[in-house]
Amino acid sequence: MKHVSTSHMEHQNLTTRMHMRLFTRLTNGFSKKVGAHDNAFSLHFAHHNFVRIHATLRVTPAMAAGVADQPW
Repeated sequence: MKHVSTSHMEHQNLTTRMHMRLFTRLTNGFSKKVGAHDNAFSLHFAHHNFVRIHATLRVTPAMAAGVADQPW
């Protein structure tokens, strides 16, 4: 518990909002459908964890965790 911080969740929320226009209100991309939000979250986190090579890790988070051996 000593490593738990709200800043990690706030950073994740900011990343999600900045990369997905679906969660920005008052735009054409905003949707009220729960299924649309579920699908957008799934695609965002799959890309974030399995495709995108992070600058600090130099690999994808899935590769760093040993879940995948190469980016998708």
